[in-house]
Amino acid sequence: MRNAATLVKAAALTCVTIAGPGEARAAAPVALLSDGATEIASSVERTCNTDGQCNLRITPQQLLAQAEALVQQRNYQAALPLVDALGQVPELQMQQQFLAGYIAIETGDLKGAIRKFRSILDENPGQTRVRLELARAYLLTGKEASADYHFRLAQNDENLPDEIARTIRNTRSILRDKRIWRFSFDFGFAPDSNINGATDAESIDINFGPIKLPLQLDDSARERSGIGQTAGFSGGVRVKASDRLALLFDADSKIVNYKGKASDDIVIQVAAGPELRIARYSSVSLQAVGLQRWYGGRLATREYGGRVGYQQALSEGQRVGVELDARRTESQLSNSYSGWQLGANATYEHLVGKSLIASASLFARRDLLNADGFSSVNYGVNLGLGGELPLGLNAGVSASVSRSEFDAPLLLYSTEKRQDWRGFARAYMGSRKIRFLGFSPSVDYVYSRVDSNYDLYEMSRHRVNFKFARYF
Repeated sequence: MRNAATLVKAAALTCVTIAGPGEARAAAPVALLSDGATEIASSVERTCNTDGQCNLRITPQQLLAQAEALVQQRNYQAALPLVDALGQVPELQMQQQFLAGYIAIETGDLKGAIRKFRSILDENPGQTRVRLELARAYLLTGKEASADYHFRLAQNDENLPDEIARTIRNTRSILRDKRIWRFSFDFGFAPDSNINGATDAESIDINFGPIKLPLQLDDSARERSGIGQTAGFSGGVRVKASDRLALLFDADSKIVNYKGKASDDIVIQVAAGPELRIARYSSVSLQAVGLQRWYGGRLATREYGGRVGYQQALSEGQRVGVELDARRTESQLSNSYSGWQLGANATYEHLVGKSLIASASLFARRDLLNADGFSSVNYGVNLGLGGELPLGLNAGVSASVSRSEFDAPLLLYSTEKRQDWRGFARAYMGSRKIRFLGFSPSVDYVYSRVDSNYDLYEMSRHRVNFKFARYF
């Protein structure tokens, strides 16, 4: 039986004709296959003309088998022409892209490998083997956060052998330990039905002793719509001090600019402190926190305090986290809003299928402000589901509901204590395929609502945010 190398020595050019169920497909030239190629199966039909040019007529499955065999032998130079020829077979497109991506990563073309694997997952996000190779490619390019994300999704495949699942868990632990920095930036615009978060009531009742009188609200106290320009960033640095101890530095900002200054909103928060790994898959962090908010073109709030966090990675990509937060608030608008804020939340994340992450959170907050009428207890629940979909889309939905109960009535408006029900819903969608200068587009819709026994605080809000984001 003559192998491919022998055939090439007898001819300067060999053409492979891929036979389909009907007529044969167009011939694909395969030039100078290298020595060491696997033997062509005896069932392959071969003809040569008087000029020494040969034609091989094989089925798509035979061609795929030959290409896979060459790849397994690490004979990538010989495999490439066969893999290219597989591009003529639409029904084997995924196998062709995988082999091309695998050859690319093994021969050092990491960007090409990422493109190939990403294109498969854009249409078939449930392909675990492809996701593992994509994670490996990201790891080799130094993008540890992207690698960890895809390892985490692959980890949820219940058909993974125990040793591979264990290797993934260990790799993710090493990645989290080695991660040094993260940064993301986004910008866009946001049509908003209620830019000042106000009521749509035209008037409210106010108390004058035993008498209630209607008070007409001016335009500044009622809801207004508008389109804002948005921008934001999130970044962090993790400096490893020892095998178990690291120092964390985090910074986040969000900017919304509307026509005029009345509803402009800028928030900047920074945090710094140590993180201690108390077990292989769990850690505790303690950070000092500072925040400043400018609203309507002036400094509105200054906050400072601290937070304690606990993170535990479970089996199959599940994760739990608990955070406690305590901070002092200094309001620049009114001393009545100054005081202490105490917060707590617990979150559980669970992988659904092979490309989605579901989350559930319980949260509570206690505001101890100078004015009892603005002091409150707030508690609620948040549910979410999101991840990768076919067609190269990222999408998700989340919703929360909470209850707020205030310490004392605001006697100007009512003799009853204020009580609110608050609802929030969000749906988002982004494209992994579309990129411009590294930025990917996305759109999210947010609906929020407050139902209160005080008319002044009842409100509803619709907002759509179109943005471009880049993750480093």
